[in-house]
Amino acid sequence: MDERKVLLSVKDLDVKFRVRGRILTAIRGISLDIYENESIAIVGESGSGKSVFTKTFAGMLDSNGFVSNGSIVFNDDELADTVVKLDSSARSLIERARQKLDEYSHLELGAETYRKILALENEKKEKSGLSGEEQAAAEAELKELKDKRTDLYNLKQTYDPAKEKDKIKQAARELKEYDAKIKEAQKRNEALAREKKHNVDADAAYMKRYHEESARLHTQYDKEIKGQVSQEALKRNEILAKEIYLSVGRYSFRKRSKCVSGLLDALKKAMELGVDLDDEGQRNAVFDNVTFRVRYLDETAEQLHGTCILNLANVKDSKDWTKIRGRRIATVFQDPMTSLNPIITIGKQITSIILKHQDCTEVEARRRALEMMGKVGIPNAAARFDDYPFQYSGGMRQRIVIAIALSCQPKILICDEPTTALDVTIQAQILQLIKDLQKEFGYTIVFITHDLGVVANIADRVAVLYAGQVIELGTVRDVFYDPRHPYTWALLSSLPQLAQKNTKLYSITGTPPSLYNQIVGDAFAPRNPYCLEIDTVAEPPMFQVSETHFAKTWLLDPRAPKIEKPEGIQDIHEKLMEAFNI
Repeated sequence: MDERKVLLSVKDLDVKFRVRGRILTAIRGISLDIYENESIAIVGESGSGKSVFTKTFAGMLDSNGFVSNGSIVFNDDELADTVVKLDSSARSLIERARQKLDEYSHLELGAETYRKILALENEKKEKSGLSGEEQAAAEAELKELKDKRTDLYNLKQTYDPAKEKDKIKQAARELKEYDAKIKEAQKRNEALAREKKHNVDADAAYMKRYHEESARLHTQYDKEIKGQVSQEALKRNEILAKEIYLSVGRYSFRKRSKCVSGLLDALKKAMELGVDLDDEGQRNAVFDNVTFRVRYLDETAEQLHGTCILNLANVKDSKDWTKIRGRRIATVFQDPMTSLNPIITIGKQITSIILKHQDCTEVEARRRALEMMGKVGIPNAAARFDDYPFQYSGGMRQRIVIAIALSCQPKILICDEPTTALDVTIQAQILQLIKDLQKEFGYTIVFITHDLGVVANIADRVAVLYAGQVIELGTVRDVFYDPRHPYTWALLSSLPQLAQKNTKLYSITGTPPSLYNQIVGDAFAPRNPYCLEIDTVAEPPMFQVSETHFAKTWLLDPRAPKIEKPEGIQDIHEKLMEAFNI
């Protein structure tokens, strides 16, 4: 598995949503590598974060959602390859950028002293205000009050004015009380901060030492930044200036100018702080503040050539997403009728996608559309090309959705429970179709489902999600035959296919935790019949079971008591062979 190319590399991903005045953390620190030409299933209960996770790298997050941390690097050589024209305007912009960078490089000479100046100022700031611990406690108190007020306000909106006037009045009174408590807490914190500032200002000995040290450091800094910039730094700046233009050359003049200014400001700040711009990771991070970086490779008299570092967590321009979504990453949703426009013919819907993403004529687009309709199993495609979606059955509509998704030959096909809306006999056909087409087109399948039976038939690997985290990852054999996380045990135990005759079907007690609140310990602990004391106080790390198998549970810690998995899923090889043919 490690020898295969990593197509999508997700690191420490956090995704949040603004919901009715509060922040909901839907994805919490997911790290996952997805390989080229593999089939990986994302499984878990409803609300575990499966769809949000895939929507993040497909550029389909709702407007109130945002990536707060982490990276999603898409390693697509064709899309990453970048060429920009090297005309007189481009040369002029590159030269101006180089001159600015050479000027900023003097700041690198005094970076260590500058950091000491910042540390000295921060020390005074902390002494003059609330300490880190006091600030955290104050913020936590205010957050709790504001969250309770928001919940009460949202509840008040649900009351019927005609029948529940008393409840509305009571809620209004309580809202006023919360407003008073919030104001009181804010005033108390402000008063404490003022008192601390007064105490520091009144400490003559400390203020004398502070001013003397500050003056010494500023004098030293002014002297250092007048030094000579090295030839290595000047050569690096030449490349940086070209990378700036490579990274913004695809934009319009106005957007390009704005991004160049943003990148120069970001690089100036990085030089001032002494960031190692020769380090690829740190240079990428500086560029990511404005746009994703295009690394310089070579050039001719007419053009610059580079390769993108495609961090999908940081794509800020909608035009960039149009080059990725549909063309390189496509999605098949669970209900084909909501994916198709009911008043546009099937043929038109397929050809419009081909024309949007590929350089071809309408005649060529029609030929490719008919060819794709044939590949997904539409009989007599030419005769059905001008039919409308309502003239197709549910299974045929889903085949058309797959044809649209594959019409531009994407590298990743996200299947978001594509068989849920279909009857059982059609489900098997669609799953087989997706697998057969994968062999022909060589795409990677990311399959979202809560049906482990589907997983058994389509996946190479399985990532089990719970409360926005990957809690177990492994091959199908690892997860089905040797599950290690109690949540995976519970999912397998609840499979109807594995239930014994005349026995009650297992169900997982309780509900998933609220993602509005900070989760302490193992998120599954309140529902875990094998919960350890440490599960309630500390989040478990991801333990490695084998080269391909990982699980996030304290039960794998060498100090943990030995606990056997439930009897119902012990020795399930024969049951799985019979139920799922794996």
